[in-house]
Amino acid sequence: MTSSSGERALKIALVGCGAVTQAVYVPLLSRRRDLFEVTAVCDLSGALAVEVGDRLGVAACHTALDRMLSEGGFEAVLVLASGSHGETVRQALGAGYAVLCEKPLALTRAEVAALPEGRLMVGYMKQYDPAVRRAEKLLSEAGGPAAIRSVEVTVLHPSGESQLAFANLARARDVDPELIAELRADEDALVSRALGEAAPGAVRSLYGVALGSICHDLSLLRRFTGSPAEISHVETWGPGPGSVEISGPLPAAGRFSIRWHYLEDYPAYRETVAVHHDRGTLELAFPSPYLMNAPTTLTVVSTDGSGAESRTEWRDVSEAFERQLAAFHAFVTRGEPPLTGADGALEDIVTAQRVAARYAVQHDLPIGGEAE
Repeated sequence: MTSSSGERALKIALVGCGAVTQAVYVPLLSRRRDLFEVTAVCDLSGALAVEVGDRLGVAACHTALDRMLSEGGFEAVLVLASGSHGETVRQALGAGYAVLCEKPLALTRAEVAALPEGRLMVGYMKQYDPAVRRAEKLLSEAGGPAAIRSVEVTVLHPSGESQLAFANLARARDVDPELIAELRADEDALVSRALGEAAPGAVRSLYGVALGSICHDLSLLRRFTGSPAEISHVETWGPGPGSVEISGPLPAAGRFSIRWHYLEDYPAYRETVAVHHDRGTLELAFPSPYLMNAPTTLTVVSTDGSGAESRTEWRDVSEAFERQLAAFHAFVTRGEPPLTGADGALEDIVTAQRVAARYAVQHDLPIGGEAE
């Protein structure tokens, strides 16, 4: 199928039919049939696969990844399941498919090293937010990373249930509990490979937060300044997953700080990223990621030329997830490189391991594995 703009609709398969698929990808793929045709879906829950398949008009609903990959009928795979995606991506690339993988790509460096050559894009949708792209341009004009004094991040994270209450999600109730237990054991083994068998629960929990949520902010640091090469300080407090504080030097100049707070009953998700540079400030205020077309606000503080303060706000309702999907289409059909591939995702894994290792050292806790 070719759209009126001349774009060819890319045939894709979805792996994972949970919250982000139902709340974000199904609505977007339904309205972007000019770019994508979903021809297969896969989930451990047959009921969820059928639910999502029905919403997208897809008959090929699978519960086994290997069978879906062998039957084919698509050119690319969107990996949207929870947890580590390393093995799923390895199989999809090995079968010759292009892959868009939601973060995190994997839980270990070894999983990334085991990936075969292929077309891989890792999804950090905030990198495609129009406010972020504008901030990158303004930062470059202000002198780039060398002009930065500090990057300060604050995340107020209410429960996922409260953020997704509007979505009326279908739930998986037909997956064998023994299979779930087996998968959890496999994932715990991966965390042990990353942090060492003796790593205690506090270190494992911190690593999960770093790769599951804070990685979005690490991805923005990669775009604005490059990944931090050193973690100076890490602290956690409050009931799990609690609050996390991370700080350290930036590669070129200045320092960064991240304060992430899980607040079960907080009224709304809020994330701010403030970049203070020699000539002003760029502040991004992100809404809940599940609200389609809710704009991120970019506040620019600068001088008006006469020495007086100028403060302007900029918004664009273009949806970051939709722009990411369009970028994946351009990557597969025209070879335009994505903002994050395997190398960038690996940088975030390494940074998350440095965070876990710094916390362990500060608190005299055992650390091993790749993070040692």
